[in-house]
Amino acid sequence: MKAIVIGAGLGGLLSASKLARNGFDVEVFEQLPMIGGRFTNIEYKGYKLSTGALHMVPHGPSGPLAQLLDDVGAEVEIIRSNPMSSIRIPINNDLTDYSQGYRDIPFNHFTKPFSLINRFKIAFYTSYTKLFPPNNGSFKDWYTKHLDEDWTHRIAESFCGWSLSLRSEELPVQEAFDIFSKLYRYSGSGIPLGGCEGITRSLEKVIIENGGKIHTNSEVTEILTKDGKACGIVCEGKKYSADIIISNLGHKETLPLCNSMENDPEYIERVNQLKPSAGIKICLGSSEPLIGHSGVVLTPYCQRINGMNEVTNTDPTLAPGENHLIMTHQCIPKDKLDSLEKEIEIGLRDIKTMFQGKDYEILLIQSYHNGWPVNRAGSGQDIGNSTPVQNLFIVGDGAKGHGGIEIEGIALGVKNTMKMILT
Repeated sequence: MKAIVIGAGLGGLLSASKLARNGFDVEVFEQLPMIGGRFTNIEYKGYKLSTGALHMVPHGPSGPLAQLLDDVGAEVEIIRSNPMSSIRIPINNDLTDYSQGYRDIPFNHFTKPFSLINRFKIAFYTSYTKLFPPNNGSFKDWYTKHLDEDWTHRIAESFCGWSLSLRSEELPVQEAFDIFSKLYRYSGSGIPLGGCEGITRSLEKVIIENGGKIHTNSEVTEILTKDGKACGIVCEGKKYSADIIISNLGHKETLPLCNSMENDPEYIERVNQLKPSAGIKICLGSSEPLIGHSGVVLTPYCQRINGMNEVTNTDPTLAPGENHLIMTHQCIPKDKLDSLEKEIEIGLRDIKTMFQGKDYEILLIQSYHNGWPVNRAGSGQDIGNSTPVQNLFIVGDGAKGHGGIEIEGIALGVKNTMKMILT
């Protein structure tokens, strides 16, 4: 059977690898001159910066992405972070001021930093919501009601901003506990050797070795249908036939390519309700380690920055010589999208305060919003991977699986899609 994949982002490459390994004749069409989308590397001053993601796999070598990579035969080594994460807290009495120094508290499996009663509450509700899923309400609604420590609230906000590019008030409570459940199950983060590109190139190799083709600089302008079924695409004015079409573009971005989907008003209404999340990433280069480990550092007392990591403690090849690469991330609240430059300035001020007296340089500032979001559909908005058109499926960060943090959610969405196609 012939399968066409639109978009060579992580979801598209994972799908193409899986189908190629299962005997499909696979072709991938990517409009950019490179593959990987927001999940590859760019070279700058000897640093291997990422186009979007943070050179980090949220559930490390045991999570959904690692399992899928192993399943398709991609040769990727993911090193577990140790510690999984820490929380950076100012030692000054003014907890918003890092100028007098800080201390890092190890933070594993959502346990150690919390009081015993709050640990019990999170563990209990993680299990309880599996049996009795809440129908509505946000994660903020839940923790405001059940957790009684101010800094616990700050940690929750920092975690949501770092991992999902959302405020806790934007995250459905059921999605939050789906995420916690997977954190307990798979544990925390890991660093893929070679960064994001290490994964992208390994998937490219799997596709090519199994007879697949990848076309860059090739924009798909139409998805062809016949009798309610997807049957091909138009790319650069040329028609290509296929039995299966997989779009890595997201539901909303795929919709204009396929006129047949416009015949389903209920689907269109659901698609139009999807909202992307937005964020700012700042990359730093330093001649000395600023963090000292490769786990996530949550920063609940910063004004804007939600967290950061220093991946060169695991993979020194991501920076030149003995230098280090540090990446910070902050979500952009919906009411701040028109004040992007100001949000960046506040983030830079956070960095200056945290790393006062340290030797570092700003390498790159990236913002993700509007047409180039962090996630084309924010976590908790999942409407599945199928469409009204038979044999047309959606993967990528616009169609993640429930409870999946960023790229882990992409892997879950691909797994769901492959189950529909291959069984």
